[in-house]
Amino acid sequence: MNLLYDEQLDGELPAVDREALIDDLKQALPELEVLHKREDLQPYECDGLSAYRTLPMLVVLPETLEQVQTLMKICNQRKVPVVARGAGTGLSGGALPLEKGVLLVMARFNRILEVNPEGRFARVQPGVRNLAISEAAAPHKLYYAPDPSSQIACSIGGNVAENAGGVHCLKYGLTVHNVMKVEIITVEGERMTLGADSLDAPGFDLLALFMGSEGMLGIVVEVTVKLLPAPQVAKVLMASFDDVGKAGQAVGDIISAGIIPGGLEMMDNLAIRAAEDFIHAGYPVDAEAILLCELDGVEADVHAECDRVKAVLEKSGATEISLAKDDEERKRFWAGRKNAFPAVGRISPDYYCMDGTIPRRELPGVLQGIADLSKEYGLRVANVFHAGDGNMHPLILFDANQEGELERAEALGGKILELCVAVGGSITGEHGVGREKINQMCSQFNDDELETFHAVKAAFDPDRLLNPGKNIPTLHRCAEFGAMHIHNGELPFPELERF
Repeated sequence: MNLLYDEQLDGELPAVDREALIDDLKQALPELEVLHKREDLQPYECDGLSAYRTLPMLVVLPETLEQVQTLMKICNQRKVPVVARGAGTGLSGGALPLEKGVLLVMARFNRILEVNPEGRFARVQPGVRNLAISEAAAPHKLYYAPDPSSQIACSIGGNVAENAGGVHCLKYGLTVHNVMKVEIITVEGERMTLGADSLDAPGFDLLALFMGSEGMLGIVVEVTVKLLPAPQVAKVLMASFDDVGKAGQAVGDIISAGIIPGGLEMMDNLAIRAAEDFIHAGYPVDAEAILLCELDGVEADVHAECDRVKAVLEKSGATEISLAKDDEERKRFWAGRKNAFPAVGRISPDYYCMDGTIPRRELPGVLQGIADLSKEYGLRVANVFHAGDGNMHPLILFDANQEGELERAEALGGKILELCVAVGGSITGEHGVGREKINQMCSQFNDDELETFHAVKAAFDPDRLLNPGKNIPTLHRCAEFGAMHIHNGELPFPELERF
């Protein structure tokens, strides 16, 4: 599990006097809850990507802004690394703790501070669950658009850190498109506002820079999000296909027809069967693939667009097309898709969730490429896609109890990400880079680009204390491992494949 990476990071971090740090925190912050016993630290050793585990040196659970500021000042003075954590639902190891660092858990910052229906915004603390924002806005017939599959549990601070999306991001955008302002605490303990209450802010667009920065530039303490009017009507079409490539082609055909659905999702047969067994959503288990296409807006427009989409799907080779007969069935269709990850967990001891993005036109070819890689590595892959914007979530099924299977799953995941880059895509769409994909950063970005990333990091955090070792590889690291990403993907050092 990237053991060499852990050894390198461990060697780079400065020694920390743990007991002296605990004494400092007790004196300066007597009300701050500090966890330091092994049994108290263990629940925090991993996030949603449970293949990696590290026991933190300390866990702190602040409840006030002043506590966070004082904590950051102490850690900065002592040069102690800090990793911020929200709900722990991340899927790239971005919030994994460090053995020589403090894990700053923001879960107790869980208040909705304001819902403003006239201005169509809400001010919330970072520990507020994604779904809770829409629930609070619902009495005003408003909602918060980005809806990750984990929205019932994930926190808005984590959404900002990873620039999360969801099944409706095709039409309504990612977190970056739906946040107006964030309040952060810098590594020096100072408070800073990025963005504004207005539609635009003067100066550099630091808000967009901060989105998806994975806790490397500052600690989020407050978020102002945009609220949208709830659509008058929403309809979902489910189309079945006897060939995965045809379903992939249909995605491009819908967009080419000038139709922008509220959501356009794709699942292959393995994912369909798993979700149907778990949720009983009414999915056709004999289909090789299905597309879920949601159209929302004014009733007359939605009915007209349903007819247009149906015509496109028929022309694209759909074997069956059904329209959700009521809102309950529409919710069941989406429940199957949103529960695809836990559903796959019921048919395999372990699974490894990938997250890459490709141009829509490349969907059929990439699906074939994943199938070929699946055979090569001898591991099943269940494919779940935010197909409309090309965001793929291949789920690699394996058994960690079988020797070598975890390493094969990691190697297969890396190959899938390299395939995404090769067709003009990216190694992440919404899960971030974290620890999981740091090697693949070397295949996507050149030295000049990586140097720019490091310069941005240094401007906010010159001593590299905020979430060190994540997201951005060093040039030395890329020089050491970069050989595996050249020569048409051939590995001159097969023994390094797992890294």
